[in-house]
Amino acid sequence: MSNTYGTLFRITTFGESHGPAVGVVIDGCPAGLEISTDEIQVALDRRRPGQSDITTPRSEEDKVTILSGIFEGKTTGTPIALVVNNKDQHSHDYSHIEHAFRPSHADYTYTTKYGTRDYRGGGRSSARETVARVAAGAVAAKLLKQHGITINGYVSQVGSVKLRKHYAKLDFRRIDSNKVRCPDGAIAARMIGVIEEARNSLDTIGGVVTCVIQGVPAGLGEPVFDKLHAELGKAMLSINAVKGFEYGSGFEGVKLRGSEHNDQFYTDEQGNVKTRTNHSGGIQGGISNGQDIYFNVAFKPVATILQPQQTINDAGEEVTLQGKGRHDPCVLPRAVPIVDAMAALVLADFMLRQKANQV
Repeated sequence: MSNTYGTLFRITTFGESHGPAVGVVIDGCPAGLEISTDEIQVALDRRRPGQSDITTPRSEEDKVTILSGIFEGKTTGTPIALVVNNKDQHSHDYSHIEHAFRPSHADYTYTTKYGTRDYRGGGRSSARETVARVAAGAVAAKLLKQHGITINGYVSQVGSVKLRKHYAKLDFRRIDSNKVRCPDGAIAARMIGVIEEARNSLDTIGGVVTCVIQGVPAGLGEPVFDKLHAELGKAMLSINAVKGFEYGSGFEGVKLRGSEHNDQFYTDEQGNVKTRTNHSGGIQGGISNGQDIYFNVAFKPVATILQPQQTINDAGEEVTLQGKGRHDPCVLPRAVPIVDAMAALVLADFMLRQKANQV
């Protein structure tokens, strides 16, 4: 199992949903970066369960503890170890799936691969693992901020309710103004209604998180196999419940002709190279071109539903299974900080790799 991500800014995560704790070791973070427990905690608070009535009621404070690598408020250049204790596990909620495979979960595939599985909340396959990513992402985001790079993810679609405004017309400061994390209040209200309807019918709903990265200098990316958009895609597709990734014009770009789709260059009054359009999504040839990077991440409906479903058990027998326990009716609101974190980890790694490319 691969639990390590990154080349120079590298993280290794550990822990299970119902184990004692989850955590991360960050290796390769430069020394001298000012970072506090409070800054990491802000990111974790955005991801934690129980934050509203449209998320899982599991009550976890997700308080982070710094074990190493930070002294007197600054990174030392040595491995940073961060840990978050699990405190509100209800393992008995999962006794009914000890021998049964939940539809569209990792139960069957984990059992097939390893010959065993931790059925308590999905063990390592649980989205609980992303606590570690968000903690590490907060450190990466602080590093990027010092270089003028900002990352803003937001919910742009829930079910068929879609935010159609271009991101340039949105106020990112309003992302956290509502519990669904959509920066348009009117659309957010409709999204919340869809989520509540799914929850009340014992069902779930999916949607899309859009992420905008601004302030990225030209030159980040490592062709040919470590192209920037390819690594962003890998990072996003490694998140639980993600079913799709598109950047720039994405699939809609196929409707355009080359003459319409090409981003023409020009030099502004300050001598900066820019493009008149940005269908490329800030990336050309796998390398950032200095324009905004933007992409969409599609999340499926949460697999655990509180309705009876047909499945099989580990003896191959057909059984009826009904979900129990505490689950999100929609993963989108809590997925936003996870998308932000993975984007930060990718950019931090490429930024350090770029520094190693030139004399």
